[in-house]
Amino acid sequence: MDELAPLALLLFGGLSFRFALTLTGQHWAQTYQQTVAFLVLPFITYIITKTISGNIALALGMVGAMSIVRFRNPVKSALELVMYFDLITLGISASARTKWAIQLILITLGIILGVKLVQTISKKFNKSFYNLSFNEGVSLHMIEVHSSEKIEMIEKSQNLKVIINLPDQNEFVYRLAFENKMQLESLKEQLEKIKNIKKIDINYV
Repeated sequence: MDELAPLALLLFGGLSFRFALTLTGQHWAQTYQQTVAFLVLPFITYIITKTISGNIALALGMVGAMSIVRFRNPVKSALELVMYFDLITLGISASARTKWAIQLILITLGIILGVKLVQTISKKFNKSFYNLSFNEGVSLHMIEVHSSEKIEMIEKSQNLKVIINLPDQNEFVYRLAFENKMQLESLKEQLEKIKNIKKIDINYV
């Protein structure tokens, strides 16, 4: 029970920082990868300090192991870097004290799957817990819609990424991105019933 208080504090702190950044307009903190990084990284640091506390030799070994994480190439995303730290910490903590390794595995899996579950539930209420980003290596299903008039349903969608208005051609172009193929298909069926639609292009991944 004594360990639950600091773990709860870490979870609350990571979420608080993430929401504080999004409220102040820092949209980079709203993506899935940044959300997971904000939640997992405090736990990784906690496990590291618990593992190496009072052991100078292990502390020096941890510093050496962490220094190789960046390799020679720039890391593509924050989450990728955090996962490397996670895996190294897992290996070292398992050799020092198995209990910390088990806790790190459970916490990491819980956060990765939990954030995705919260997003799935949020989508049912037409909300979004995190934003989709093209810059973090995420494969997304794309749909491009050409219409002669504005489509309110699309303009209110959480998946909308681009709106292009071509007044000289009397045309509106919408581009939307989806993680879930079924959601894209559902939107496509609704759009096919609208008479003002000129063209629908879909790119599945």
